[in-house]
Amino acid sequence: MWEHNHELVVIVFSSDHIIFFRSDLIAGEAIKPGTMKEEDVNCCQIQEWYPKFKSGSIKTVIHELPESFVEYLLDDSGPFLLPHSISGEDALPNRIHNPVDEEDFQVSEGSGDESEQPPLPPSFPELELNIKESIKTLGGAVFPKLNWSAPKDSAWISPSGSLRCTSFSEIALLLRSSDSLVHDLCHAYDTCSDKTLSRPPSFFLALRKWYSSFLPEMEFRCFVRDKQLVGISQREVTTFYPTLLEKKNDLLWLIEEFFTDNVRLKFESENYTFDVYVMKDGRAKILDFNPWGAFTLPLLFTWEELEQNLREEEDGVNFRIVENQCGIRPGLKTAVPRDYLDTSPGSGWDQFLRKADKELREQKRSPENGA
Repeated sequence: MWEHNHELVVIVFSSDHIIFFRSDLIAGEAIKPGTMKEEDVNCCQIQEWYPKFKSGSIKTVIHELPESFVEYLLDDSGPFLLPHSISGEDALPNRIHNPVDEEDFQVSEGSGDESEQPPLPPSFPELELNIKESIKTLGGAVFPKLNWSAPKDSAWISPSGSLRCTSFSEIALLLRSSDSLVHDLCHAYDTCSDKTLSRPPSFFLALRKWYSSFLPEMEFRCFVRDKQLVGISQREVTTFYPTLLEKKNDLLWLIEEFFTDNVRLKFESENYTFDVYVMKDGRAKILDFNPWGAFTLPLLFTWEELEQNLREEEDGVNFRIVENQCGIRPGLKTAVPRDYLDTSPGSGWDQFLRKADKELREQKRSPENGA
């Protein structure tokens, strides 16, 4: 059923169904390699665009990552180890330590078998202290991203099930668990016609303030072709939001005005996308910039439609939202490692389902016991 060259498989949970989609089908039609320049990709790095758009974006603190931490993120030669925390923080504070399992890693005294000693976890004390201070500055909770991407595919492993982080250990867990960040680390320039780089000279970690009041239906992706706004798409395409039908015309006017006044003349590239969030008071905030095509999702459009320049065919900007339940599209709700697709007894997916079933039974039993 699945082709072996597709590394990421996506699961969409809807009521009591689990549906599998191949990730390359969800992404839509990517622009062919060779249509972008390195400078277009570089413009979309958060450390490049944020200083220019700081007043119109969300609060962010950016740290340059030491090369040793980048090497840690790329290293898959040994066991999965989280960095040692000098603050004593635990990314998974509610996890259950099983002494029986831990005995497997113990070496009996005098055995002389040093090869069985578990490797020591890495430590990044200076980075940890800097990040701890930034989290405090940003109100105690952040979500992380590298130069271009956030580790959305590893949100499932977080205790909160989201990108919300309150410590260096939680950030390291998300980054180390993410497959999508391999793009930033190794493949950011793969589709550039003038490719000379395999990676940027430096990697940066952006800590962005976490707003629990953010409404997913108020985030939109805007498509700019030849410095003209040609399309706007609802960002969260896996849900139908009736309120967007009522506000569609007002939102279109607001986003067009924001683009004209705050983005069009300030961003260097001619072709790109940007994500914008519309707040309750009517102000718009820039969340991100992405290159035109390549690894950027076209959402409710196809890249072929956008390439034809929708302005030539229609009056004004084409604004697309999910207008009914039938218009919902599959999306990156939850991504899990490929190992979890093996449902045979003892497999990761089998163990996950067994644990979920056990927890469900315990939850149903609790009221009966007066809990």
